Amino acid sequence: MQQPAHPSAQSIPEEPYAVAATASTARPRRTLKHGDTFILVDSHGDIGVIPDGSDGLFHTDTRFLSLFALTLDGTQPLLLGSNVYDDNSMLTVDMTNPDIWRSGRLALPKDTVHLVRSLFLWRGTAHSRLAVGNYGDHPVEINLRFAFDGDFADLFEVRGTPRARRGVVKRSVIEPARVLLSYLGLDGRLRRTALFFDPEPSVLQAKSASYRFTLAPREVRRLYQFASCDDESMPKPRPFLRGLRAARRDLRQATRNATTVETGNDIFNEVLCRSMSDLCMLITDTPQGPYPYAGIPWYSTTFGRDGLITAMQMLAFRPQFARGVLRRLAAYQARKDDPVNDAQPGKILHEMRSGEMAALREVPFGLYYGSVDSTPLFVMLAGLYAERTGDDATIVELWPAIEAALAWIDGPADADGDGFVEYYRATEQGLANQGWKDSFDAIFHADGKLAEGPIALAEVQGYVYAAKRLAARCARRMGREERARALESAAARLADAFEAAFWCPDLGTYALALDGAKRPCRVRSSNAGQVLFTGICAPERAAEIAHDLMRPHFFTGWGIRTIAEGEARYNPMSYHNGSIWPHDNALIALGLARYGLKRAVEQVFQGLFDTAAYMDLRRLPELFCGFVRRRGRGPTLYPVACAPQAWASATPFTLIEAALGLEFDTGAREIRLRNPRLPPFLGHLILRNLQLRDASVDLIVRRHGDEVSMELLRTSGKIQVSALFSR
Repeated sequence: MQQPAHPSAQSIPEEPYAVAATASTARPRRTLKHGDTFILVDSHGDIGVIPDGSDGLFHTDTRFLSLFALTLDGTQPLLLGSNVYDDNSMLTVDMTNPDIWRSGRLALPKDTVHLVRSLFLWRGTAHSRLAVGNYGDHPVEINLRFAFDGDFADLFEVRGTPRARRGVVKRSVIEPARVLLSYLGLDGRLRRTALFFDPEPSVLQAKSASYRFTLAPREVRRLYQFASCDDESMPKPRPFLRGLRAARRDLRQATRNATTVETGNDIFNEVLCRSMSDLCMLITDTPQGPYPYAGIPWYSTTFGRDGLITAMQMLAFRPQFARGVLRRLAAYQARKDDPVNDAQPGKILHEMRSGEMAALREVPFGLYYGSVDSTPLFVMLAGLYAERTGDDATIVELWPAIEAALAWIDGPADADGDGFVEYYRATEQGLANQGWKDSFDAIFHADGKLAEGPIALAEVQGYVYAAKRLAARCARRMGREERARALESAAARLADAFEAAFWCPDLGTYALALDGAKRPCRVRSSNAGQVLFTGICAPERAAEIAHDLMRPHFFTGWGIRTIAEGEARYNPMSYHNGSIWPHDNALIALGLARYGLKRAVEQVFQGLFDTAAYMDLRRLPELFCGFVRRRGRGPTLYPVACAPQAWASATPFTLIEAALGLEFDTGAREIRLRNPRLPPFLGHLILRNLQLRDASVDLIVRRHGDEVSMELLRTSGKIQVSALFSR
């Protein structure tokens, strides 16, 4: 993800696509998404009340509504409450009137009128209902006004990237209840927002709709508003309740036949419910299958790295996600050199965009491949998916893409032939850093000097190692024994070379990276924790790294920082140099579990659970600040973090996998729990419908101090479950 910028950093030339953190956050934000459409509103359900904010109705990387604000007698109603349904299907906002004076007298005492806004998205249309009820004992005159507009700003404009020129916006009333907003972009494409009001407003203008009516005591009147994006035919929208039922059906479909988790901790159950609801909202149907869009508002599109890691995190519980991710990324795998897009044959996509600026190449992200890790992660996920599901038919389908990815790893990605995968941007328009820590200042030496490329990141070498070992096992199952042996030999050579080049004995950890001169960036970073996840390091190294990661310079009580306190560029308020990312901690937890370091897993699990308990909606954000935990205080938020974010939403499930040590053996039809443990906040945990091939099981794990017991509650089909303990 490109670094969101603080105001003081907006002029830094290295960050041309940064997110400006300038808008007021006085009103909390609420988000909804369906397909390629998402909406960001404030707690009142309004858009655009705060100037220069990021609110809006967005569709395919364009803001189709930049203003949609309700007033009662020219004033904003008083907020009573604002809630998103647990399943993310709808937002409801309860409001009432302030004291309203007309002609020098109190015409409407406060708390007389109850206003309820209900909002949901379905198939490119925002459906909104306003219910207005009179709780007074006499009739009241109601004057309502909806102000609206569409600036059709590209998402990168909203994020803060300036533009010298724009297209032309037109606004017209086309029927007594319809307004059309249209924008002819510089890319020649016509984008349109159709607004429909039911019943017809008393007065409809090109930028406002007004209603005037009288409400009898206890009477309730309902007004409906619809905003459709890019619908050329502009049919009358589906009735509100029918559309809501359809939207909820779509959400239920995403959870059908899923593994569910229940625990004895009500707060953690809320965290899990929110996480799964957010994942289901972010999952988007594509021609290749379901794909988890990365996050709202800035990353609601296909991101290679994010989709791959989210699918890995959810393999134990929702392996179907991985198949959709793999097939979609294989379909968009680069097939030719294109320096502007950092594309080379075999490379896996970093990001795709469909807005005006991408079409005009004002930003390079139409189909952009500037990610060094997406390609090995693609191969890695394919192997993990095969081992989790036994779906060899999909691996056969994907094998040409897997081989093309491996060819890129051994070819263009290792231009100097030293055995390490390195990155550099082909043009100044591309991203300077192309690992998951892609801020301009994320890769640096001990003295703070920025590393110059080509750069070899520590965790990426681990991804390549794991990818080749997993691809070898796939090749062997396909009867390609010679290819399997070659991949295993290559992985072993990489492990030896990695140890020699990256290990820093005086630091007790692996270097963050090697720069273009092969000098190690001797910086303590969380990247070393992700190295554990890949299995490339020896067990004795793992114990040393884990000990360092759990010391106070890394572990704050909430989680593990990206960069240790005391390093030259450490800043707990930065995007990548001292903040805490839940998904980073989740992958580290899987690495700790891999080496049997379960007490450290418990600490990470506990910290992130406590973090989620403090968060709005029990929702883990993309990241938060890396300040040390203080008694009686919650974690410090990062100002422009995405929430929801797919890999953050997947984190609670990944932590469960790490704590239980879940393993799946499709050949033996066996699920194993290796050294299972539960953190102190969980007395028991129930997994229902945990699947392996065509069989499934329900089981409960109970904590007894430092020990656990396991009991099978139900089995269906041929399946075994075992718990393995080692001392």
